[in-house]
Amino acid sequence: MKTANVVVVPYDISWRSDFDKIKNELESALGDLAVGVEHIGSTSVEGLSAKPCIDIDVIIENYSVFDKVVERLNSIGYIHEGDLGIKDREAFKYSGKPHLKKHHLYVCPKCSKELHRHISFRDFLRTHPEAVKKYSEVKETAAMLFPDDIDKYIQYKSPCIEELYESCGLK
Repeated sequence: MKTANVVVVPYDISWRSDFDKIKNELESALGDLAVGVEHIGSTSVEGLSAKPCIDIDVIIENYSVFDKVVERLNSIGYIHEGDLGIKDREAFKYSGKPHLKKHHLYVCPKCSKELHRHISFRDFLRTHPEAVKKYSEVKETAAMLFPDDIDKYIQYKSPCIEELYESCGLK
């Protein structure tokens, strides 16, 4: 059993400005190496309950600039962790960022299937309030049932995610 403190909270409007602060720092460091910085995940959907952690995809044209991206992110405290088993989605951890909200940072080429999935799911939820309500309820229940087991939390909400993926054409 993998233990973790699983906390899901109601949507917080401050997540938008939390994202903007992180985005500004990333854009300052990356300059024109990034073709976009997207707020993804549950905190990017108004009204959706979420674990209070901002998910971010930095979009690059292709892997020809990736070494420079790693270098620039490293200069501001991010460390490349690899793709963690997901093709075309490079994960980064960080240290020394108490001025920023907790976040997960990924770098994806613009042709990445994972990037497409993130954006499609986010955009679907942003335009389907009934799906947001349902997903919020499932996440809140999962966090209540499995407050110390992130794997069981994820397992509990998976059928709902699969159903939503089907609704937005991701299956």
